Amino acid sequence: MKVKSKKVDLAEGDLTPMIDMVFQLIAFFMVLINFAQTESNDRVKLPSSQLVKPPEVPLEFPIILHVAQDGEIILGGDDYTAETLRVGLQKEIAVIKAEGKTVEDANVVIRAHKDTSAGDVQEVIRVAQEQQLENFALRVKEDNS
Repeated sequence: MKVKSKKVDLAEGDLTPMIDMVFQLIAFFMVLINFAQTESNDRVKLPSSQLVKPPEVPLEFPIILHVAQDGEIILGGDDYTAETLRVGLQKEIAVIKAEGKTVEDANVVIRAHKDTSAGDVQEVIRVAQEQQLENFALRVKEDNS
């Protein structure tokens, strides 16, 4: 009598949920990276400070202004001078008002190059104040030494 051996069939797992999760993680990190890039600019090297402390709460409506070493101002990828900055600020204010908020809800974040003159930064603040912006924050790099 011939004995037949029975081969055990291996169960295959369903990979669909794992693939779905991988795509969700990829989408999450893509969004996260895009937000992180909006607050940096290669032309701006921040000064160092040992007294720096992180903000206690995240800013709800930040307007991030990058001030390059030559005094040029970058807002949302567009270059401005102190004379033309009010046009860019008016666009940002229009977006804030379209969301049902007021100008007082906006926070102007100034990221100035470490070698930028204080007069250039003061001029940026003056132009922003002319547009009724009141809340300002200066960014620096934490010095751990």
